[in-house]
Order: sequence, then structure tokens, then C-alpha cells
Amino acid sequence: MTGGLRFNAVFGGSVVGLFVLAAILGPFLLAVDPLAVNLRARLGAPLGAAPLGTDEFGRDVLARLVYGARTSLAIALSTTAFAVSLGGVIGLAAGFFRGWVDRALMVANDALLAFPGLLLALGFMAVFGASRAGIVVALGIAYAPVVTRVVRGAVLSLREREFVEASRVIGNPEWVTMARHVAPNCVAPVLVIATMMLGWVVLAESALSFLGLGVPPPAPSWGNMLATGRPWLAQAPHLILLPGLCICLTLLGVNLLGDALRDRLDPRMRT
Repeated sequence: MTGGLRFNAVFGGSVVGLFVLAAILGPFLLAVDPLAVNLRARLGAPLGAAPLGTDEFGRDVLARLVYGARTSLAIALSTTAFAVSLGGVIGLAAGFFRGWVDRALMVANDALLAFPGLLLALGFMAVFGASRAGIVVALGIAYAPVVTRVVRGAVLSLREREFVEASRVIGNPEWVTMARHVAPNCVAPVLVIATMMLGWVVLAESALSFLGLGVPPPAPSWGNMLATGRPWLAQAPHLILLPGLCICLTLLGVNLLGDALRDRLDPRMRT
């Protein structure tokens, strides 16, 4: 492993691991309710009564950041799992069966790819309303076409390999060959795209929450913290800087970790 690859893996993994630990353990370590209102302590500066200050309702910013990390992590994992499952099944079927199945599925997939992911998610959220389940479904459908393309490309090269032909010769049904011999060999590229997708979903969820189409307030998320803190930028800049910093660090960590996985799993990148 080269120095740059090792740095990406260690730094990216450390940043992502820190936010995961904060999301899982933070609510148990902090004895502060992120929804508790204290108007006497509103717009408090960091290092005062609260370590990272308070917002316009006197709510503890650190507690809201920690609970916002939990919200972002849950939505990112659920959305990625949904998108990988949906896109993986479609890509597997399109690449393995070819013919009219491939043409029909890829026409629908290309139609979805024609729309930017966030714009497509905005359309779904405007129809179904703001909720966590709506975010997962909207972003999952928006990002599934990317997974479909990756899986289909891998399957097209795998379906002509000798072990697939051998499986057919011994009489295995097509679905057994596809599930037992083709699908497991698509794990490496899917793992890389899933890791990168975590960062895309965190950014998209923050954008939707910022626009008022994400997690409904008063539940904390980094996006709606940015939105509610915007009118108080001059008086309390920490309300904007802290959630923005969390989003930036999470994206940086996920992207570095994804680059390290890609370089590690792809022989062409290693050379």
C-alpha cells in the first residue's frame, strides 16, 4: 500500500469512524435534550453555558449536532442500502439476460439518469412530503441508476467467463448461475460505489433539509440547522459554521475512504 493510499484509508476511515461513534454513542454520553428550549440562554457563544453554544431557542448546539449525525447516518445507510439493492438487481438482470430485457431496463435507467439526482429527489419530496421515509425512497430512486450502470458493466464482462459457462454446462438454472457465480463477483465495484454514495446522500439530505423538504423540524439535522441559523449569521456565526464543518468533514472522510477502496480493489488503479 503506497503512502498516499495509506493516508487516504487512515484519515478517511478515522473521520468517518469518529462521526459514526458520535452518532451511536453521543446520545448516551450527553445528558442534554436537543429539543429542550431555554430562551434565557438563546444565541449563547461557544465555551459558555454550552460547549458549542446555543441556538435561537437556547437549544444546545453540541447535542443537536450529535443527534443530527445520527439522523444523517441512519438516512445515508438506509438510502445506500435501498439504492444498491434496487440498482444491483436491475443491473444484474440487464447485464445477464441481455436482449429485450436489457434494452427495456436500460431505457428506463437512462431516462432517470437524464435528471440530476438532487432535482429528481426534489420532485419526489414535493409529491410525497417531508419525512425520513420519503427521503430514503426519493434519494434511493435517484441514485439507483448509477449502481445499475456499474453492476451491468461488471456483469457484461463476467457472463462470458469460463466459470459461468461451466455452471450452465452442468445444468444449473440461469438464476442459480446469476446468484451464485455472477453476483458475488460484483461486490468489489458495488462496495466502492456504495462508499462514495454515502457522501452523496449526506450532502443531498442536508440540501433537502436546508430547503425545508428534509427532516421536519424541530428534529435536528445538519441541513435544517444551517437553514435555521442563516438569519443569525452576524450575531451567532457558529450556528452556520459548526454544521457546515460537520458536513464538509464527513464528505472529505467518505471521499478519501472511497478513493482508498477503489485503489485497493481495482488492479488497474494499483498499477
